[in-house]
Amino acid sequence: MASDKLQSVNDDNFESVIASDTPCLVDFWAPWCGPCKAIGPVVEALADEYEGKLTVVKMNVDDNPATPGKFSIRAIPTLILFKSGEKVDQITGAVGKPQLVELIEKGL
Repeated sequence: MASDKLQSVNDDNFESVIASDTPCLVDFWAPWCGPCKAIGPVVEALADEYEGKLTVVKMNVDDNPATPGKFSIRAIPTLILFKSGEKVDQITGAVGKPQLVELIEKGL
């Protein structure tokens, strides 16, 4: 994982994490994924910038197949923004910080 600061979620605790009133950005990734590693520092920086307003978590798709399947994730990295347990929007691929900020702002 790119950061010790970012919480990992799994198939067992995923629903409880995204059900919070605080918007939650989930980074679906895998250790072997180059683009996932490329956006890791950006995701980490956004977690710091939006601390208190946004929860940012990571889910390893290799270790947790049920949740990515539920959301039809076919490519990684995929980042999905949830608010009160509902999917707000998602973005796939190693995108830049402006695109991630735009995604996050939709849920705030």
